[in-house]
This record gives sequence, structure tokens and C-alpha cells, in this order.
Amino acid sequence: RPSQLLFKQYTISPDFLSFFISLKKTSFFTNSYLDMPLPSSNSFHFVVDFLLLCCLSREVCPFIAISPRSRHSSFISENMFASRILSPTPMSKVPLPTVPHLKRVTAKTFQHVTQLHFSTTNNYENSRYNGTTATATPPSKKRIRVISCDVTGTLVSFLGRIEDHYGNAARTCGIEITPQEQRNMSRCFNQAYRETSASHPCFGNSKISSKEWWRRCVKRSFDLLGTNMTDSEHERVFQRVYSTFGSHAAYGAFPDAIPFLKWAHRRGISCGVISNADERYGDSILPMLGLGDDMQFFCFSKNVGFEKPHKKIFEAAISEAEPWLCLEKWMGTGSQAGERTPLKPEEILHIGNDFKKDYVGAKEAGFHAVLLDRYDEKELADSWREGGAPVFKDLIDVVEYLGREQFELGSRDRCGAYLNGNEISSKYGPIRKVYE
Repeated sequence: RPSQLLFKQYTISPDFLSFFISLKKTSFFTNSYLDMPLPSSNSFHFVVDFLLLCCLSREVCPFIAISPRSRHSSFISENMFASRILSPTPMSKVPLPTVPHLKRVTAKTFQHVTQLHFSTTNNYENSRYNGTTATATPPSKKRIRVISCDVTGTLVSFLGRIEDHYGNAARTCGIEITPQEQRNMSRCFNQAYRETSASHPCFGNSKISSKEWWRRCVKRSFDLLGTNMTDSEHERVFQRVYSTFGSHAAYGAFPDAIPFLKWAHRRGISCGVISNADERYGDSILPMLGLGDDMQFFCFSKNVGFEKPHKKIFEAAISEAEPWLCLEKWMGTGSQAGERTPLKPEEILHIGNDFKKDYVGAKEAGFHAVLLDRYDEKELADSWREGGAPVFKDLIDVVEYLGREQFELGSRDRCGAYLNGNEISSKYGPIRKVYE
């Protein structure tokens, strides 16, 4: 099939191209959006093949791009495929095809996307079509070696409401909470959070433990609510709240988070967290959600003493991430020894969901940055775009963005992780093979 052969430098016969050129002249492209019910898998593959050829051939149709419609319209069945017809644009500015709608996001989804997006940028030889030779697009000098992520709203979704979690904890401990008090709980918590943050920044940093910080915040929340509780009752309610916010009752991973981290790992990209949070995320919450295995570094404001958008926390992330690219002490000797290239800010992509903290802060630190609009907040997302931020719906969109912008992915360092075919372990854990 053409989709299988297209990126392998096979020659496509002139008759084959002529057939598609004739199709271009029909009314096939008259509508701005085409929703085509496809009765069989064969016809589905035919359409994919056809649009792939359109995207890659100036002679056929240089203004075709495929766009997944999973978030913009409902699908009648699995065999519905949507394509967007754009105004004529130079071929160099047209993105390569993206993956069709998939109900289940897996690591293969990301692999499928990147096989399309990165196949031409990773090929240094000539490609051939129509009996002539066309030079492949030269590789970009932009490289992403590290991806840092915010936690809540980016990788992890907060479940339930503050007022419900706090109200249920109080009732479980025998404290009466009226419906009106429960409605006011969120406002009281927000005020208590601000006050506790002002008196003990960065969750207490090195002065008090993060658990003590939350103990004071929870107590202040119920005091503002006007609830009468003894010290022992306060402690019982706090313990109930604290355990709730370390469980699946309060947090869940977005369905694309784990596949995205696995995709990045396979590409030789080190992944980690930069978050205005305490260390419990890294110690228990992220591992509980299955997000810890493919993360190499954790940078929390509690440990650093600075919060986003301060430049210091992003600089701390560089120091935390760099050892994972290539551990110098395990490199071997002589001609086999590798050289670790220092990690530069422009080799890091930060993904978050707050314009000031995640986008402005990362850009001022020299990082690349994108934002996710996970909850379809159109006006907020539009304001981010007006500020210059690339905004996407999910992490699949981020992979497509990296492909369109022709970033090279992973580290070029020659690590000693697999010298003589043997994996080396260190105090950081097993060192994975770094893709070149």
C-alpha cells in the first residue's frame, strides 16, 4: 500500500499519479469539510493512502491536511474519517497527516503519529517519486532532549470538589456541616490557602514539613467556616482530609498521560515535573497513578524554595534533568568513553496549563513552552493564544506540534549505559539507552 511504501523511497509510477491528478479535478474537494462514512477497512485505507499522497506531492494537491475531529464533532462510527481542506499553502508549511480518531489512547497512538511526522526529517537520503529525485527536507537544528510537565491540569486531573471532600471528612468524624456551610467551604479553603502560603511560602520549604503546612491550612479553613471543633476533632478531620488527597478519590491520570511518557522514553527524551507543590506528588501520588516509572526528575517548589514563574525553579529543573541524559561517571574509558553535552534551556519543552506560571515563566527561562486547555475553556485559551502561547487540547496534539515544527528528539550523547551490550545501574536507578 502507498502508506506503507511512501516513506521508503519507492518510485510511484506516472500513471498512478495521473489517476490522483484526475481526482483532484473532480468535485471531491468542493466542500470545506468532508465527513465520509466508510463501509469497509479497505476503503478507509484507500482514503488514507490518497490523502498521504496529496500531502506529499505538489503536483497532486499541495493544500491538503488531515485533522482529527475527536474533540470537535461526534463520530457516527469507527469508520468515520474527517479531513480539513485548507486554502492553498506552500508545501513546506503544510503539516504531515495526523492519526485518525482513536477511542483508546495508547503508546501506539503516539508511535503512529511520530512515524508520519518525523519520517522525512529523520531521513537524510533522497526520496523519489514520479521518476524524478526530490531532496528530503534537511533536518532541523532544534532539538528537544527533556520534557518537563506541570502536574494538576496537565498530567493529572483533580477529581470531585473541595467542599465535598472536606464536608465528607468532617461528617465522617461526627462534625455537623450544614448545606450552606458546605457551599461556603471552597471560598474558605481558598482564603486559608492564600494565608498559609503567605505565612509559610513554598509549603514551608525547610522550616516546617508539608504535612504540618496542610494541617494548618485545613484547620484555618474550618475556622473561617465557623465550625466549632476541639483540637482532637481538628486532628481527626485533618487526617481524614490528608488521606483523601493522597488517594484515587481526589486524583486521576488523564488517559493520554502514561502513553505520552512512554512515547517520550522510547524517543530518548528525559521527562519530569516542575510543579508548585509539595514532595508528596513525587513520593506517592504520581506513582499511585502509574506516572512514576517513566519520569526521571521531580522539581517541586517545596524543595527548591521558589515557585513558578520564578526563574530559579526552572534552573533547578535543568540541574535535576541533566544527569539523566548521560551519567558521566558511568561512561567507560578510552575510545569508548562518551561525552555529555550540557543541557541547554532551549533543549527543554515545558507543558503546563497556566499562562503566567507555565508559559511566561518557562519562556523567560529560555525553555520552549506550550499550554493545554484540558477543560475546553475557550475564552481563557483564546487569551493564551493572544499572548503568543501555543495551546492544545491534549498531549497527542503536542506530539503533532513537535512534528510540524520539525524538532529533533532525544539526546545525541554517547552514553556508557550500554557499553559492550551490558546495562549499567547507578544510584539514580537503571540507565536507559539514549537514542542518538
